[in-house]
Amino acid sequence: MMRMHRDRSQLLVIDVQERLLPAVQNPGGIVAVCRRMMQAAKRLGVPVTVSEQYPQGIGPTVEPLRQEAGGDVPVLPKAHFSCMRNERLRDRLQALRGQGHNQAVIVGIEAHICVTQTALDLIAAGYDTFVIADGVASRSPESRGLALHRLRKAGAIIANSEMAIFEWLEKAGTPEFKDLLALVK
Repeated sequence: MMRMHRDRSQLLVIDVQERLLPAVQNPGGIVAVCRRMMQAAKRLGVPVTVSEQYPQGIGPTVEPLRQEAGGDVPVLPKAHFSCMRNERLRDRLQALRGQGHNQAVIVGIEAHICVTQTALDLIAAGYDTFVIADGVASRSPESRGLALHRLRKAGAIIANSEMAIFEWLEKAGTPEFKDLLALVK
């Protein structure tokens, strides 16, 4: 099994939007994990991309994640459920891959729709694909569970946010470790 490496990873935050978030299980926890992953990625130089599913109908990305994105992180709209079926998102992910970021680390909603379809397309395109279990949700726990099971069978690596952050860090005692320790306590 492979590990996540910060110099090979890119973080993809999928569709954590105002009108969709309240419908999923544990919405506050999902926002917290997505924000933690974005903070860690930005601190460690891992590129971040945010997608929005049909924002004119579902609304924008929730405020805490919009703030975290700031002006540095592209927030790209889509109509297709899979990010890889949207030209701008696919171009962004492929450009990062061309810079050596062939590991796609995914958080977002809904686990059984947009997360699953994106992850399946990333696997098919040859990306090392990691789904952060504590950072994905669906409206029902059953749908989330089915999604994680299916993705594991398809070749995605299922991990959690602490695993990702500590694998990106690699060792203790660094300035980055001290900065990010507060995120996982």
